[in-house]
Amino acid sequence: MPPRGRDRREPPEPTVVPIRGRSGGARAATPARTGAAGGTARGSAATPARAGRSGIGDARRYTPRGRTTRETGTRDPFRPALELLHGSPGTRAASDRAAAPPRQRVAPAGTPAKARPTRTAPRRPARKPKRPPRLAEPGRRLRVGTVLMLVFFTAIAGRLVTLQLTDAGEIARRGLHDRLAHEVLFAPRGAILDRSGTVLAHSVDARYVYADPSKISAKDVMSNAAALRDLLGRPVSELVPLMSRKKRADGSVDQFEYLARGVDIATGNAVEALNLPGIGVVRDERRDEPGHDLAANLIGFTGYDGSGLTGLEAAFDPVLAGANGTRVFETGHGDLGTKIPGGYEEDTPARPGNSLRLTINRDVQYAVQQILGQRMAAVKADFGAAVVLDVHTGEVLAQASFPGYDAAQPDRSTAVQRIDGPTQIVVDPGSVHKVITLATGLQTGAIAPDAAVPLPGSWIRKGDTRFEDTTPLKSGTRITIPGILAYSSNVGTITVADKAGAQALYDYQVRFGLGSPTKEGMPGESPGLVQPPSRWSGSSYGSIPIGMGVSVTPLQMAAVYATIANGGVYVQPHLIQATIAPDGTVRPADPALRRTVLSQLTADTLRQDLEAVVTAPGATGHSAAVPGYRVAGKTGTGLQVKDGKYVAGEVASFIGMAPAEAPRYVIAVFAHSPGGEGGAVAAPAFRDMMAFTLRYFQVPPSVGTAPKFTLTL
Repeated sequence: MPPRGRDRREPPEPTVVPIRGRSGGARAATPARTGAAGGTARGSAATPARAGRSGIGDARRYTPRGRTTRETGTRDPFRPALELLHGSPGTRAASDRAAAPPRQRVAPAGTPAKARPTRTAPRRPARKPKRPPRLAEPGRRLRVGTVLMLVFFTAIAGRLVTLQLTDAGEIARRGLHDRLAHEVLFAPRGAILDRSGTVLAHSVDARYVYADPSKISAKDVMSNAAALRDLLGRPVSELVPLMSRKKRADGSVDQFEYLARGVDIATGNAVEALNLPGIGVVRDERRDEPGHDLAANLIGFTGYDGSGLTGLEAAFDPVLAGANGTRVFETGHGDLGTKIPGGYEEDTPARPGNSLRLTINRDVQYAVQQILGQRMAAVKADFGAAVVLDVHTGEVLAQASFPGYDAAQPDRSTAVQRIDGPTQIVVDPGSVHKVITLATGLQTGAIAPDAAVPLPGSWIRKGDTRFEDTTPLKSGTRITIPGILAYSSNVGTITVADKAGAQALYDYQVRFGLGSPTKEGMPGESPGLVQPPSRWSGSSYGSIPIGMGVSVTPLQMAAVYATIANGGVYVQPHLIQATIAPDGTVRPADPALRRTVLSQLTADTLRQDLEAVVTAPGATGHSAAVPGYRVAGKTGTGLQVKDGKYVAGEVASFIGMAPAEAPRYVIAVFAHSPGGEGGAVAAPAFRDMMAFTLRYFQVPPSVGTAPKFTLTL
């Protein structure tokens, strides 16, 4: 028995409904869905189609594309309609899809055939549905990005290869050079000491102020210059060009200019306190002369760069200066411009200079300078010179000049004040030269030590010149060698020269060292000038024997008398006793040159006869006598030679030795004054200098008195 509520019949044939797919074309008919119990589902053949009707329902079902949902069979135009296919569920034969008829409207069931108008739906052109816009193309972007990254990393890799393999060394050098700072390690300049080690000149700690123009803006130049003007003692007009930005001759940027050298530490601290842009203060050294004018004409002074300019500072600059060192180290830039710990650093140590130990005795030098200055001022002298020699060693114990200057302030001195009189002033010696003429006569045998020379009168003519004696003697008077020296007889000296001969006189002038510098150590020493007989004129036979027409320095004439005092042996005058290395090693100076000029007999004869100048009645040198000591010496009156010409005034001189019986020291004094003979101008200065020297070195007084001399016969 069939189930209740159901008709027992075969299931009806499915109703074919044409469905338009997404492409708008006709699709195969899809059977209407049936219920599970054989009833028809919604939209099946059991529900009549409402052909030809329209209304609210159809309007509601109208889609924007101009078709109703009934026509499309689905509410989503992009979604395919479900299809009921014959055969296996979910599958569809290809032949069925190909044979699907065009979409037709189906009349409701039960409608007569004639009443069913057959109408084919109009065909619309097939068209592709619009795709939604694509917001990006990630594949293309990925490809482009990959290419760009590859190019970027390839460029970096190529640059790294270039830097590491080809330009690495050069670039490293450039970079290091830009980071390197150079600092000068100053070599201390050697000191100048007297014979006992007392400092005459040495270097002291100081500061130098510099500018880096590359770090000074144009607006700061004037303010910097104004702030430093008073501290450095330099006008703004000098400071501004130094601080202004500029390039050097080689095209490099100027990054260093000295503003002041050797300033006091306090001044350096004051400059640092200003904190001016581009201005720095660095350790320096300054030459200091504790004695100021003591031996200033000998010592000389240095420039701001520490190099010697005059005197011994200049003559021995290579010995004293040493060699500066350098320190090269790596620094940062900008605010980090300080030394980099552990960075590149290289030091070249400074080599300090050697010190000089002179033969000068500070105390004797001081006394001689004081006496010379006082005496020269009293006679209104233009210049004065004094030399103290050790007879046996040739050491210069004192060498003074008038006028002097303060070596600690050389800028306040004149060129005349800085001259060293004993070596740089040239004079005609006058009567002090007569001892050479008499030594020539004695040494050649032209006269005997006890001989008496007949005088032709109180005057004698040579060439066109008449030479007279200041102490007239009658014609036929016989004068002894002590008499010639005591009276400073021109006629007697010329007569001895005639006997000895011109050539012999010239030879002994040269042997005594005239015409050549002594090479004692001072720079600019004059050699003087002596003429060979071939260049003598008629009057030269009278002038040269008495010291006219002969150019000498005071030091040369002092060496002549030291030769006589030393038994006829010439000892080269010298100022340098030893050189002291930085480690304290003492190297004595080269031995002084020695040569025999006179025999012991000739030297002793002259030494004894020279005492007559100081002791004999009517002699010219009484003012040179030193109480308690026997003195031998000679007065002289000559002329100063300047630029090859004689200048107005007279050069008064006295050169002597003491104790006369065993000479220890020779002192020569020269002075150029408006007038006055050596006995009046130079002899008193000699006396005071010799007295101090003998007492200072504790030389015992002379035993006995000077001999009595016969001056004329």
